Amino acid sequence: MKIYSLELSGHAHRVRLLASLLGLDAQIVPVDMMAGAHKQPEFLAKNPFGQVPALEDGDVTLFDSNAIAVYLATRYDAGRTWLPTDPQQAAEVQIWLSKAANELAHGMAAARLVTVFNSGLDYETATAKAVALLVIMEMHLSGRTWFVGDNPTIADIALYTYTAHAPEGGIDLGPYANVRAWLQRLEELPGFVPMQATETSAKQALVA
Repeated sequence: MKIYSLELSGHAHRVRLLASLLGLDAQIVPVDMMAGAHKQPEFLAKNPFGQVPALEDGDVTLFDSNAIAVYLATRYDAGRTWLPTDPQQAAEVQIWLSKAANELAHGMAAARLVTVFNSGLDYETATAKAVALLVIMEMHLSGRTWFVGDNPTIADIALYTYTAHAPEGGIDLGPYANVRAWLQRLEELPGFVPMQATETSAKQALVA
């Protein structure tokens, strides 16, 4: 198994994290995006969108972090705890995968793109969306251990990285005690691997 990755990509980290939590022996293949490796024919054959991550598992080649998570959780988790088979819980996982691809991507992830990578995105809009999502996450986690059911699922994986690294985008996690406790629980799971932290130009966030 090969995971084509960039160390500072939260999307790529999702896949590396889930593979590690599942105990999979995956080779991490760095993609030199600064040199344009992601736009070369060899990589575009794996992901025509020219983005990380991409996965090769035998004859299977996949891209999109959430799609890869669904594949890994379905193929390699015999107990189906990471992606429940119960119809309601499976649907609830999908809700949070959708929020990770939309509100999270356009909020916390976008704010970090501005401060870490100097992207031209609208920082004020991104931070407003980030706060709106954090308020909902905080309420949802009240009295809950995980986002869906009694065990961690790929919903937690999809939401984790950009939330954990939100302070790099100038987003203060201090007011969100339930979110911070959830982050800690996930970081204490056997097999957890962190994503590299980065220095940013954002104002220092107050993180309790």
